[in-house]
Amino acid sequence: MRFLTSALPTLAISLAAMAPAMAGTYSVDPTHTNATFEASHYGTSTNRGRFGKVEGTVQFDRQARTGSVNVNIDVTGLTTGTTAFDKHLHSPDFFNVAVHPVAKFSGDRLSFNGDKVVEVSGVLTMLGKTNPVTLKANQFNCYTNSMLKREVCGGDFEATIDRTQWGMDFGVSFGIPKSVRIVIQVEAIAQ
Repeated sequence: MRFLTSALPTLAISLAAMAPAMAGTYSVDPTHTNATFEASHYGTSTNRGRFGKVEGTVQFDRQARTGSVNVNIDVTGLTTGTTAFDKHLHSPDFFNVAVHPVAKFSGDRLSFNGDKVVEVSGVLTMLGKTNPVTLKANQFNCYTNSMLKREVCGGDFEATIDRTQWGMDFGVSFGIPKSVRIVIQVEAIAQ
């Protein structure tokens, strides 16, 4: 009887891990989520930066193959590791963080391959302008977190955007490319 009593919690966790994800709300876990960018510098090297805190919620129903994503990205926390470059990126030439401190992605069309999300289509609002963006999943997975005892879903999502669609035109006339790769690594916890 003692064996059965001690084995039940482990069995319950194992069964939960094997069960398909049910419809629910997931909260973005800021400790396992970040947003970065990569942009070519005159075709010679790649500038990289990391945005500040990422917050949001995900509605997800694997069986119905539906869901939505709403993510807020703190642009004021953008850092590249170089103070002068950070200051320029924060200026009106680029992100104008004094006026537009947050970028938002809202997606309501999830595409699946089997039970795996392969892309999320929606809109990105940045610098006061909203344009369509599709984030492609490089990987997607759900698992039962042994510490939280709850399901966690997430993956690495990316898109390449034309920054000029949001009015970020600085340097294009003298050769700085307008294509920017955005990568969002996200894990969200079932609520």
